[in-house]
Amino acid sequence: MALNIADLFEHAVDVVPDRPVLQVGSRKASYAELESQANQVAHFLASRGVGHGDHVGIYAKNSIEHVVALLAIFKIRAVAINVNYRYVEGELNYLIDNSDMVALLHERTYADLVAKVAPQHAGLTTVVAMPDPTDPDNAADIAGYGGISWDDALAGQSADRDFGERSGDDLYIVYTGGTTGFPKGVMWRHEDFWRVLGGGIDFMSGERIEEYTQSESARTSDPMVTFPLSPLMHGGAQAAMLMHLFAGHLTILEPQFDPVRTWEIVDREKVQLIFMTGDAMARPLIEAYQAGSFDGSSLIAIASSAAIFSRPVKETWMAAFPNAFFTDSVGSSETGFSGTGLQDSENIQGQGPVVALGAETVVLDDDNRPIDGTAVGQVGRLARSGSVPLGYYRDPEKSAKTFVDVDGVRYAIPGDFARIEADGKVTLLGRGSNCINTGGEKVYPEEVEMALKGHPGVYDALVVGLSDDRWGQQVSAVVQPRSDAHPTLEDLRAFLRPLLSGYKLPRSVAIIDKIPRSATGKANYPAAKEHAEAARLSSQENVDAH
Repeated sequence: MALNIADLFEHAVDVVPDRPVLQVGSRKASYAELESQANQVAHFLASRGVGHGDHVGIYAKNSIEHVVALLAIFKIRAVAINVNYRYVEGELNYLIDNSDMVALLHERTYADLVAKVAPQHAGLTTVVAMPDPTDPDNAADIAGYGGISWDDALAGQSADRDFGERSGDDLYIVYTGGTTGFPKGVMWRHEDFWRVLGGGIDFMSGERIEEYTQSESARTSDPMVTFPLSPLMHGGAQAAMLMHLFAGHLTILEPQFDPVRTWEIVDREKVQLIFMTGDAMARPLIEAYQAGSFDGSSLIAIASSAAIFSRPVKETWMAAFPNAFFTDSVGSSETGFSGTGLQDSENIQGQGPVVALGAETVVLDDDNRPIDGTAVGQVGRLARSGSVPLGYYRDPEKSAKTFVDVDGVRYAIPGDFARIEADGKVTLLGRGSNCINTGGEKVYPEEVEMALKGHPGVYDALVVGLSDDRWGQQVSAVVQPRSDAHPTLEDLRAFLRPLLSGYKLPRSVAIIDKIPRSATGKANYPAAKEHAEAARLSSQENVDAH
């Protein structure tokens, strides 16, 4: 028995080969078609020497080719490396180097950036340009860095499934942000990833299922139409899509999030489940629904994860869809699924989602001891045992801090705080670190601070997260300027734009005389946040006065 992602997909192919499995725009692909193309890409990669344990980047928006590439990599027991398509040159350089990437499959629209970066990495020997779903006729030059077109890569390759035996120990890596702002590769065994993120444990009952349970369900049950709205470059969206592939459902993907188009697709395709990223998607979606003449009555389940789904937005959704099920799920790249809560108008509240803890998830005190579930009101850190990652790729120091052995039990402790509630539930209070979650994207202050300090007019700076109605949080800079300088928000954003992805740029700035730090130079983030809040309030008052 090999509890391997490629095997689990192939089980579904074998029972429902002609069933539609993916749809992007007007394109639909059946299980057999997805299987055939994935086998071709797998054989191409193998012909280039890519094999067991090698790392292959996917630099793409949501598309059928993105899913084909993922499956192809898994089929030859290589490791897929998710690349954030918002990265600028320095960030992409870091990821290719840190991940030891040997091959890169990228959408052609990113060819100019790949041309700058790829020649700097001798180990990156294979680059394939995939078609771009938003710009299918893109003719950017790929010859300069030895790029191969998607069609040329597939040409002449066998569509047969003739690969060797795989293992549940094969490696799955998902890159997430790090505490210093640099991405970290969280290393999972395939079996563990499937257990906690791919449906291998029943999310409601906590029971472990068998290898063929999902494919048998695909054979005997009617498929659902599902629509995960988040980018596949994030682990949560990948997991949702893979789980639906294993179970025979139709997954609709869109390369870009558009609220109006989302509702058009929901109505046209009779979507039953949407999966979104908190208020950043939920607010524009419900506003578009209210402004338009959409039906939406096919929706039976609305799931949110990875960002705050706030009370007022949730209440608006519930009023519009009184018969739908609403779930808030909590988890992280380091723990996978940690808990879920069925939400209704009677139990939602503003402090954070109230969820039932998933299997093998506990709340630990400051000494890393599990807190008794009856200790209502006590606060601790969420932790998971059992199926947890092996650690961070090439980072034993951070691995030792996050993955901790306590009395012979190994826990993943990413730093999310929770309060014990009655009936085995907890309220999620948020990450204990200073990580900023803006629309589902993680921004780590130190990275932005370091970039800010490169500005000639900045002497010192801290970065904090302020609440934001749409994005959950916004990035805010607190700046101590040099004595003869007067940097503005526009100046700082223009300076940072070539250095950082757009979502990391500050949306507000507080200019102060001295950055709050301790005698040893340690940052005082609570005091910095007070400055940021005061500056934003003053700015709003000035706007209101006019």
